[in-house]
Amino acid sequence: MIKAITNVSVYDFYDFYDDAYVLFSDKIVGIGRMADFEDLGYEKTDGKGCLMIPGLVNGHTHIYSAFARGMNVPYHPANFQEILDQLWWKMDRHLDLKMIYDSGIVSAVDAMKNGVTTMIDHHASGLDITGSLKTLKKAVCEDALMRGVFAFETSDRFDVNKTIEENRGFTQNYHTPFTGGLFGLHASMSLSEATLTKVKLALGDRPIHIHVAESEMDQEDCLEKYGEWVINRLRRHGLLNPGSLLAHCLHVGDEELNIIKEQNCVIAINVSSNMNNGVGLPNLRAFRNKGIRVIAGNDGLSSGMALEYQNILFSAHLKDKTPTEFGLEDLKKIINDTYGYASERLGIGLGRIKKGYAADFLLLPYVPPTPMNQNNAMAHLFFGLFPGFKPQQVFIGGQAVVKDYEVNQTLKRKYAVAENSARILWENIEKEEAK
Repeated sequence: MIKAITNVSVYDFYDFYDDAYVLFSDKIVGIGRMADFEDLGYEKTDGKGCLMIPGLVNGHTHIYSAFARGMNVPYHPANFQEILDQLWWKMDRHLDLKMIYDSGIVSAVDAMKNGVTTMIDHHASGLDITGSLKTLKKAVCEDALMRGVFAFETSDRFDVNKTIEENRGFTQNYHTPFTGGLFGLHASMSLSEATLTKVKLALGDRPIHIHVAESEMDQEDCLEKYGEWVINRLRRHGLLNPGSLLAHCLHVGDEELNIIKEQNCVIAINVSSNMNNGVGLPNLRAFRNKGIRVIAGNDGLSSGMALEYQNILFSAHLKDKTPTEFGLEDLKKIINDTYGYASERLGIGLGRIKKGYAADFLLLPYVPPTPMNQNNAMAHLFFGLFPGFKPQQVFIGGQAVVKDYEVNQTLKRKYAVAENSARILWENIEKEEAK
């Protein structure tokens, strides 16, 4: 059945429509002015007083981080490696399939309520490797009805053969408009030469998803052990397939940026996490000047992307020491490139309110206090809506997954019982600490 949103303002980071209608099923069927609307018995939703935008994409996240919220562990890191040792690696090695599923539900529900309709995840779990990505797919894509792209962080911390097979099998067997895979690697500093050789044998032409130079320690480790920078090492092993997703890239030089561009790889920036960890900020000016595609993620630090968009702009102004070098048009390009990358991974058009694109969109109550038009719609969104971003309704594939700010009762129940998994996880960490 064709549905209609009527009397709505629409902005998709390209075009702005005032007093419009949108027709959709699982994809957008049409869009036009209300003056031209002909009611053919559609199932209608009145969008008066709302702005419609495309559902947001989180270009790099860690779903399991949902269970770090409020976790109390000894935490006095002096450097980035100690952040991993004292928090993230302490947690992920205790994750089993039940915890993975429950963290997937929590992350998906929180993400949808914050307007995120697609997540690109970087997963790690020590207790259960095999089946972990399928479990995330079950929680995020089947039960919560989101779109997701998943990868397992291959690392010498785990059974390397199992992690390689988990990535190989998932990327080979799951590719739909709702589910896709990347071949996951943690970071150069946790990957031996032998492991990278094994990965190359299994990789084929699949793109990888890896942390690159998130801290200077990654580069220092690579230089000390192998006499080269991280990107050079990945290229030497033949791992930089086109479309590979390189998260962070804070401490990469000019030569490495040239390689990233030549290999047609993509950088995923996560500025809020970078600031939180005190590891630096991406050189967006250099990325732009090299013509490298840049997408936006949040590294699992929060549930949404609106804050991330704000911090991208503000941190760029601080790093450049000027408010004019990086502007809203630059931010729009990152947002649209994030849609484009997710579209490639899933084989469906995301990010436009336009005929033929997926019917993934949000309705945000907004009555503009100043004139809103094609030229200033992005400024209204950034300064008027991002600071208190909360969609009233969220649609994915034409289905309403958030209504009046809430998900359905089934997901609410699943969300509530997830607390028990978090409790067990924390208790297991405490037992380890006590040994």
